[in-house]
Amino acid sequence: MPALFVLLMWLVYWVEVRFHLNFNSWGVYPRRLSGIVGILCSPFIHGSLTHLWHNTVPILVLTSALLYFYRGVSLRVFVLGYILTGLLTWIIGRASLHIGASGIIYMLAGFLFFKGIWARNYRLAAVSFIVVFLYGSLIWGTLPYDPKISWEGHLSGLLSGILLAIFIRDRIEFAKKYAWELESYDETKDPFMRHFDEDGNFVEWEEE
Repeated sequence: MPALFVLLMWLVYWVEVRFHLNFNSWGVYPRRLSGIVGILCSPFIHGSLTHLWHNTVPILVLTSALLYFYRGVSLRVFVLGYILTGLLTWIIGRASLHIGASGIIYMLAGFLFFKGIWARNYRLAAVSFIVVFLYGSLIWGTLPYDPKISWEGHLSGLLSGILLAIFIRDRIEFAKKYAWELESYDETKDPFMRHFDEDGNFVEWEEE
């Protein structure tokens, strides 16, 4: 899925360049009925090759992480996050065309970070810290510091990721507890531990 999504992004850009077209009008235009189509189309539309390239690698990395670590809910998270990000952008965005897949990137980063922290699973928490290490600076993109950047789309994506991390709970892998971590564990009945004496020396032991 990550490769297919990125392939479609590049294919749309190639068609624009090859046939001298401009699909920007298919982006999200807030609070205008004609702009609703951008909820589905805008992530595949980019204003320049640089814009497209900057979105390509994060989409590949974050979508792959979602599929690998959250296999049971990955499709639902991606589809709901995709739609919710576009819808929130349509609601809160300024009166301008909003294009690009960066909102999806913020949604994925938000979900992976917060779900990993809240899941209390060391593997998923590690993913959270990796996301912060790689894309922690994305938080500045949610602030209106550059009129050419859709900070509303970024903020919408981040909020969507947080909401999905809160409400999507089923089939999430939790940390496995081993027998010796349980409160009911009794080392005197553990076949392995019975091979050691009080000083930690290995002793032969046979079942009666």
